[in-house]
Amino acid sequence: MDNLITVVAAVLYFVSIAMIVPGVVNQTGIKTKTVFGSAALAVIFHAWLLGDLIFHNNGQNLSILNVASVASFLISVLMTASMFKARLWFLLPIVYSFSAIILVVANFVPNTFMTHFEHNSALLIHISFALFSYSTMCIGALYAIQLAWLDHKLKSKKSLAINPNLPPLLRVERHLFKIIIVGEALLTGTLITGFWFITDMFAEGKAHKGILSFIAWVVYAILLWGHYQNGWRGKRVTWLSVLGAFILTLAYFGSRFVKEFILS
Repeated sequence: MDNLITVVAAVLYFVSIAMIVPGVVNQTGIKTKTVFGSAALAVIFHAWLLGDLIFHNNGQNLSILNVASVASFLISVLMTASMFKARLWFLLPIVYSFSAIILVVANFVPNTFMTHFEHNSALLIHISFALFSYSTMCIGALYAIQLAWLDHKLKSKKSLAINPNLPPLLRVERHLFKIIIVGEALLTGTLITGFWFITDMFAEGKAHKGILSFIAWVVYAILLWGHYQNGWRGKRVTWLSVLGAFILTLAYFGSRFVKEFILS
């Protein structure tokens, strides 16, 4: 049954992509309601699959692939819910492609890391903060990439035509910093709950997560300070946004990847 759910969800994601890409490339209309319907069904089946993969009678399987699939699911949900207001057509194919690929891999590649939230509810709070902060900052990185691309197109004057499927540059910038502010608040919650609830946060094999997460927090704090105090924008904003997301990826997935795939 899980295999069928996986295939259906992946197909729906790619159907959504197939309806978006021609409109973005050819600057033609996109059937927004049809795309939304397909994407909404995809995330519903994605959630169904995650329930089967994670929750078991003997605990919760938080393997690296399952956690990555949860993050991609959260990003897909948030981006799908915002597609009408924010004109995210340039970014949605990237988001849906990643979600489709990671859910297929998570289902067909055996991977297990059992935990027990019923014995440690505080851990669930910390992990929830971590997942939401990571997903938010990944969206911020995507916005930063879109911002850089739009800026490049305007400066190079390769395309002066107004594409109705792309948002204005200044709107993307405003949304980017709103996203980073929310992500920084969630990342702050992640660090606080980690220090408060996890007694061995800096034990051997775990310390890098807290250290890298704090470094990422500092990167985003510098970015926000630079923008609002010194008017930073452009390439500096893009690089710092992507760097912060990359550091968080190393913090959350780096050692887990080595342990579960390379050393196993």
